Amino acid sequence: MAKTVLAMGAHYDDCVFGIPGILLSAVRKHHRVVILAMIGDYSNWAPIGNRQKELLRGTVEISKEYGVEMRYLDFQSMRFDVTAENKKKVAEVVAEVEPDVAFLLWRHDRHADHGVASRLSEIALRHASPLLAKRAVQAPRQIYAYDNGPRHTIGFEPDTFVDVTGEWDHAIDWLGRFMALVRNEPYKPGSRDSAQQMKESLASYRGKTCGVRYAEAARSLDAYPREIL
Repeated sequence: MAKTVLAMGAHYDDCVFGIPGILLSAVRKHHRVVILAMIGDYSNWAPIGNRQKELLRGTVEISKEYGVEMRYLDFQSMRFDVTAENKKKVAEVVAEVEPDVAFLLWRHDRHADHGVASRLSEIALRHASPLLAKRAVQAPRQIYAYDNGPRHTIGFEPDTFVDVTGEWDHAIDWLGRFMALVRNEPYKPGSRDSAQQMKESLASYRGKTCGVRYAEAARSLDAYPREIL
């Protein structure tokens, strides 16, 4: 049966850097895939200037080409926190999407936005019903944390590895197209900017860990039984 996958991050690029291969693998298996980026107001972010609407529209359109629904909340970088109002906003998305599997940022991170988004995500995923106080909302059957690279994530030790070699070309292009959009430049397939280079190094390292060319890693937030044989 088709499942619904919800990937949650703070910024437009968190999920597309962290787990693009996993998400594209889910698309290939005909699962519904939704990305929630909590920060949808980039007016205080210098690199985008007055092109905020273009960023939001462009990332939504690019993701749609890859079979992924992308949506934003209205938070602004460094100006949102774990409040009752914000927990409810995130919980409303969880209730609407009804994910079977969810991914969130690892809670320990040097970027303050990531830590806040991780906490909001976990609270909303586990406790949407009492937050909304209107109907029963089933929590996802599986919740995984993903990392956001060596310059951000602290103390992340994955216990789940996914071979994304088959999705790699599309995954790295997806990230590259996002980065080119921010720079207001056409994307050049086959080139590698700094974000793509870092992602490739990380995916290669994860792949070496589990014996494949490229892999992405996650950490289960709960213990789940698995069929080994």
